[in-house]
Amino acid sequence: MSPSKLRQVARRATAEQEAALERCELCGEPIEPDHRHLLDLETRELMCTCRACRILFDSGAAGGGHFRLVPERRLRLTGFEMDDVLWEELRIPVDMAFFFFRSDAGRVVAYYPSPAGPTESLLELDAWEQLERANPVLGRLEQDVEALLVNRARGARECFVVPIEDCYSLVGLIRTRWRGLTGGREVWDEIEGFFARLSERSKELVNEREEATWRS
Repeated sequence: MSPSKLRQVARRATAEQEAALERCELCGEPIEPDHRHLLDLETRELMCTCRACRILFDSGAAGGGHFRLVPERRLRLTGFEMDDVLWEELRIPVDMAFFFFRSDAGRVVAYYPSPAGPTESLLELDAWEQLERANPVLGRLEQDVEALLVNRARGARECFVVPIEDCYSLVGLIRTRWRGLTGGREVWDEIEGFFARLSERSKELVNEREEATWRS
């Protein structure tokens, strides 16, 4: 094969590879599968972003109040103080939910995943304030883009600080895989796998009320 033909083949292969890649939703540049996201604060939708655009929005002042960069922090909260009574006082009708501060509402909101998608639950704010006093890490969540994710399903007692995109992923899993009244074995296996992977990716934060300690 001639050198010119080889160059043509190489250019075609490169073009095909770039076409297969996702693209930054701000500038249109190809991006790798492992990339960061922006949250559109008006639509609450996630936007894929390239490294250059991510750096642009990495400053808290960037985004003009319209976009916010989703962080990567994941914490497994050991010793999280929330008993069954306090959980009931939060008025969450199911055993899995996520909580975050929504800036346009000026308050903490609660959602739970369901076969119909994310469903908002009327949060009892006095109970949330009690929970925040017992667990100071909750007062340091980044508005809109970090959440407390709670899993109490099937006897679990897991609590995490996660990027909001993880909550969206869990919602998508349940919405697309749920079957019948109880969900089916397959979806529960996937939910168990979701939280197992999340636990592996998370750093452990031990709650000591006013002072938290890290474990690697």
